Amino acid sequence: MTQNSKLRIGNVELNNPFVLAPLAGITNSTYRRICKEMGASLVYSEMVSAKALHFNDKSTERLLYFEPEEKPICYQLFGSDPEIMAWAVDSLADKENSMIDINMGCPVRKVVQNKEGSALMKTPRLAAEIVKAMVDAEKNCAKKLGRETKPITVKCRLGWDEKNINVLEFAMLMEEAGASAICVHARTREQLYSGKADWKLIEQVKKTVAIPVIGSGDIFSAEDAFRMLEFTGCDFVMIARGALGNPWIFKEAEALYRGEKPSAPPSFDEKIKMMLRHLDMLAAEKGDDLAVLEMRKHIGWYIKGMPGATEMRRKINTIVCKDKLRNLLESRLTIFP
Repeated sequence: MTQNSKLRIGNVELNNPFVLAPLAGITNSTYRRICKEMGASLVYSEMVSAKALHFNDKSTERLLYFEPEEKPICYQLFGSDPEIMAWAVDSLADKENSMIDINMGCPVRKVVQNKEGSALMKTPRLAAEIVKAMVDAEKNCAKKLGRETKPITVKCRLGWDEKNINVLEFAMLMEEAGASAICVHARTREQLYSGKADWKLIEQVKKTVAIPVIGSGDIFSAEDAFRMLEFTGCDFVMIARGALGNPWIFKEAEALYRGEKPSAPPSFDEKIKMMLRHLDMLAAEKGDDLAVLEMRKHIGWYIKGMPGATEMRRKINTIVCKDKLRNLLESRLTIFP
């Protein structure tokens, strides 16, 4: 694959094609910063409800928090009312986020029951109205504030189910409505996260639209990420589950992209140091109690596949005190041989 010296989404230039997916309850400021340090060129906020933003929900405001070193960062919004979605763009006008993404791919039942997320693939005309309303709102905001226009992008799936795969027509409508890029998770809503992602349809989307295409689905290693670039011709690769407990995936993928040999996988000591740092950063962001609860799942991902991991997870899940968790990690997880 020929490297593109200028990887862009709208007016935002990125230094490599590998981006961290928005993952609810996972990609908070702490984990975004860790992945950014490891080489992720773009990070996304956790999914933010435009309605919750409209009603001034305090927890929603916390989802919008980020540190300067996370930039460029994309806020991801979800909703199904063009007016409220446009209002949300206006309400975020003075934030320093680089882009706004519209989630049209979330398969969770409580989201699709409100005709949001991947349910919008069943109503592509409404989806296009949302994009146009948000693009117009952002142009007005940029003009009023005398700044550059932030790109509005879309994340979608292949369709609702196997009998209703409409991603090609959907992508064209999003482009016509003014979207600056489209991310395709190569599964249907019905598949959720099961089965195999159909990369061939990402390739077809790339051949169909002129805007940048971000591929997503079944990226569990640096080799997977690089292979998707070559196989589909997509402009960017979104890494989701493959980044859980493995922020090093971005460093390894970037090395492959640059034509270099990736460094060796992280040693046991490196993983311990990263878990300790992750815990401390998370405690600084959310407080000790929440940090311990969240780190339980992260540690499970970090140690996945190691001898004794099941017993270690059982032990960790009984800990509620940060100091005890830290002491266990500093003892080099001695349950392992």
